[in-house]
Amino acid sequence: MDRQPFVAGNWKMNTNAQDGRSLVEALVAEAGSETGATMAVCPPFVYLSAIAEIIADSNIALGAQNMCSEDKGAFTAEVSPHMLTDCGCDYVIVGHSERRHIYGETDAMVNAKVHKALEVGLKPIVCVGETLKEREQDRTMSVIERHVAWGLYGLSSEQALQVTVAYEPVWAIGTGKVAEPEDANAVHAFIRGILGKTFGEENAAQMRIQYGGSVKESNVERLSEMTDIDGFLVGGASLKAAEFAQIIKKAVKVKSG
Repeated sequence: MDRQPFVAGNWKMNTNAQDGRSLVEALVAEAGSETGATMAVCPPFVYLSAIAEIIADSNIALGAQNMCSEDKGAFTAEVSPHMLTDCGCDYVIVGHSERRHIYGETDAMVNAKVHKALEVGLKPIVCVGETLKEREQDRTMSVIERHVAWGLYGLSSEQALQVTVAYEPVWAIGTGKVAEPEDANAVHAFIRGILGKTFGEENAAQMRIQYGGSVKESNVERLSEMTDIDGFLVGGASLKAAEFAQIIKKAVKVKSG
């Protein structure tokens, strides 16, 4: 089954208002009319509305980096999913390794966010991935299975089709290390197998699984050649408009080739 590549940029806690505007203006100019890929940028919360205005007439969608699983209430400094939709978000990253390992988010918390996101019309990008220690202990697949099974627990097959899974080996995030394409693809195929058992093979064949972890222009083509890698969740390289645009274009070229 042909799955259009999905390339999203996670800006993390980087940029300021002026640089963020310049970045996305350049990205719109270079890749904003691309139709061969689904594209999104995920700026910090405080810049969502400003970025939404700039990308409004382009094919680039808006995503957030996190959200609260509650609609509203006494949750100081949290951001509700309704606030995200008010800002124009279509996507939200859930369960990123930095949220799990720095801020202690559990599988149950990730699952609650996935359900709430879908309830309000946001499409979750659910991050899964093993640490270096877990990899060295040969626990990659067991960790991935737990993250996927619990992260998507309780979803209907129809809901699952709105979810993107992002495999991000923690040891490769921001380190310059990248999983070998064949190794990454093996994990992606394993994830698709879990999705197939849970939601049916036909649905699993439609769901997109991104790769993340030091993705850049120089390695995107080899990764895109893999059968089960359906795009990328890009960190540092998404802060450079020209490189991010090339990542998008190369992914499209390989997948449409």
